[in-house]
Amino acid sequence: MRVLLFGPLQDVAGWRERTLASPPPSLAALKAALRRDDLALGQALDRPGVQTAVDKAIVRGDIPLSADAEVAFLPPMSGG
Repeated sequence: MRVLLFGPLQDVAGWRERTLASPPPSLAALKAALRRDDLALGQALDRPGVQTAVDKAIVRGDIPLSADAEVAFLPPMSGG
């Protein structure tokens, strides 16, 4: 599983991309694992407006994840 962080989320964690050899079975489990490893990142992921894309599609709520999924966490965006 490939995990990507963008914008300020990358700055909080100190990394942009990670490959997980033992991927969690769900998005909620992935977030919990990231939170356990880095409390500041966990808090940043819980902020309003942070979106999650799985295999380049925005998702909401908890979904099952495949071992080869690409999960990207996107910071709040504004338009103009």
